[in-house]
Amino acid sequence: MTRPRTSLAFRVTASCLLVAVVAVVVAALVGLRLVGATARQVTRDVLAQQADVVAAQLASSPGGAGLRSVVQVLQGQDIAVVGIGDGLRLPAPATDVAAALRRADVDRAVTGTPVSAVVESGKRTWIVEARPTPAGAFALARTTDTGPLGTGLIRRNLAFALLAGAGVALLVGGVVGTLLARPLRRTASAARSLRTGRRDVRVPVAGPGEVAEVAAAVNELADALSHSEGRQREFLLSVSHELRTPLTAVRGFAESLADGVVTGDDARAAGTTILQEAQRLDRLVADLMELARLEADDFRLDMGPVDLVALLGEAASVWRARCAAAGVDFVLQLPPQPVLVHADLRRLRQVVDALAENALRLVPPGAPLVLAARPGTLEVRDGGPGLAPDDAPHVFRRGALHERYRGHRPVGAGGVGLALVHGLVTRMGADITASPAPEGGACFTVSFAGSPASATSAP
Repeated sequence: MTRPRTSLAFRVTASCLLVAVVAVVVAALVGLRLVGATARQVTRDVLAQQADVVAAQLASSPGGAGLRSVVQVLQGQDIAVVGIGDGLRLPAPATDVAAALRRADVDRAVTGTPVSAVVESGKRTWIVEARPTPAGAFALARTTDTGPLGTGLIRRNLAFALLAGAGVALLVGGVVGTLLARPLRRTASAARSLRTGRRDVRVPVAGPGEVAEVAAAVNELADALSHSEGRQREFLLSVSHELRTPLTAVRGFAESLADGVVTGDDARAAGTTILQEAQRLDRLVADLMELARLEADDFRLDMGPVDLVALLGEAASVWRARCAAAGVDFVLQLPPQPVLVHADLRRLRQVVDALAENALRLVPPGAPLVLAARPGTLEVRDGGPGLAPDDAPHVFRRGALHERYRGHRPVGAGGVGLALVHGLVTRMGADITASPAPEGGACFTVSFAGSPASATSAP
């Protein structure tokens, strides 16, 4: 079962909220400790000042005049006022206050020693200030929670800050997440449209840098798909045209033979034509299948040392005869010693045959077709019409020259021959280029530079 995916806006909002909460919690932990210590010191100083004021008042009024009003004021501030000994008549302290006073040892004030202490009692922190006076000793006590900067107040303020930070983070995260997700939603919508077959979809390149890069990539993908599909349509139309021509001839002559219209010597000629057109179809289909296999990851190559001299020597026996039949001069240029390269023997012979067949189709009678080898290099040259200067960038693109020169000079079936040659050479780790030939036509050069066996070896 596929888990539902959360939106980017939700994730950004949650991230902002998490960052705000973590930041406030960390600040609270650090701030609570620092502010708590400061609050305790401030509370202690204030309580000591109040104790000194009460002691001064009792010293100036030995009878304790006004003591009741002072006690009422202090008690209104959550400060316990307790008499020590029998000198001052004050209410008895509560149990927790009495325990804190015992821990602070306030009885020392009776002997004339002021007491200033911070003690722990009843899981609370108490601040105790005791003073001796002519009227009798007394003590003031309060907890740190009830001071002017009490920790209870600090906790409440920090809790409010946490809630405020979370609220602001939620609001900001929602707004930012929505703004960030908007261009991504447009991009996702455009990608879905591309999946359905539309190629005119474009996404505004806007938003943060990463989002704009995604939008630009989708636009580039749309352009590439449109261009690729256009080339595929052109190629399929070209192949369909090339298939239709031999099929029409085969069908016409086959119907003539089947109906008995063609007999005798004409039947032999019709059979020859059918055979030639069938071979043409077979070559086209074979090239298409090889080109399709070439693009697969599991395309197999049997790489090893190959002697270009021996390879071209074997190919020469075939192409010398075919050139003689076509009235073309065949030339073989080989060094006296072997030329070793690292390649697939069968595929390299396929490359040589494809280049030679392409040249033979264009070379006029009396012009040369040359197979040549030198260290690290194989060449197929001809004395045909050659290539225009602007043909070089497109010569190995599938069907490019076929479409350009169809109807003007002989072209191959479907225009896949040179594309197949380029793919085979590239797969073998070599390089192929097209340039003008000294004989006046085209020169196709296969270079094996960088091959560990590309150096010339002695016989």
